[in-house]
Amino acid sequence: MAANSNPSEQQNTTFSTDDFAQALEQEQYDYHFNKGEIVKGKVFQHDSSGVYVDIGGKSPGFVPLSEASWQNVTNITDILPLHQEFEFLIIKEQDSEGQVKLSRRQLFIEQAWDNLIEIQEKGKIVQMLVTGVNRGGVIGQIDGLRAFIPRSHLIEKDDFEKLIDQSLSAHVLQIDRPQNKIVLTQRDLAKTAAMSYLQEGEVVLGKVVKIQPYGVFVDFGGIAGLLHIKQISEGQISALTNVFKIGEEVKVVVLEIDEIKNRISLSTKVLETYPGEFLEKKDLVMETAEERLAQKKAKTS
Repeated sequence: MAANSNPSEQQNTTFSTDDFAQALEQEQYDYHFNKGEIVKGKVFQHDSSGVYVDIGGKSPGFVPLSEASWQNVTNITDILPLHQEFEFLIIKEQDSEGQVKLSRRQLFIEQAWDNLIEIQEKGKIVQMLVTGVNRGGVIGQIDGLRAFIPRSHLIEKDDFEKLIDQSLSAHVLQIDRPQNKIVLTQRDLAKTAAMSYLQEGEVVLGKVVKIQPYGVFVDFGGIAGLLHIKQISEGQISALTNVFKIGEEVKVVVLEIDEIKNRISLSTKVLETYPGEFLEKKDLVMETAEERLAQKKAKTS
């Protein structure tokens, strides 16, 4: 009679029922591996076509050799050694036998895109390995992603061939993920270098790159300052083109560097010993610019 059953029999019956239910649940569990998901798995077999990975499904996942890494694979055992666990991206859902196709290469690429977007947002510098050149600029790789630096955004604008196999520092100018387009620039690097080179109250050599009615723009290797017409001379100037020529080198004094407004103010007027001297004896003022400025500082100190 049930009333006379002992406790040990009840315990055995309860255990057997739970065990059976658990086994039934495991047998009926339906593994879902969807394309685009990231899964973890342990490598357990290599063959000539790829790698088999235990991802917990009824069949192993498979990584083709072409999907093992974003770099060329010469020895698969170095990239995906046996008994090691890795993350993989599902690139093809289960086939009729339940096998899932996996990729490390595309996982790297997805992560590289995410990293690059973060780098752009934070304004950080990225390294690009130059792999080729064309008339428009240089082509390279950033963690498996193809990138491009236009000629106008390069520090080195000539002899591109010597840049091949070099790593270039740059900022991210444009990212178009759907179009696989990445454009970089070195302009800000040149500007940063030039800004560190310039010091307020010092004489610096630059090149005239633009002449406007209100002043002259002088380039210092990536960044330009304005020599306003009122800061050129105490004398009367009829036309700036009579005083300066595009491409000529001039010595100027850095009056102010405003990094917030991205503005550099210059002067040659402060080098004059009398009003209009710069207009009358420009070459002499240029030749003795450092000495003149030192004398001015000595008088005011």
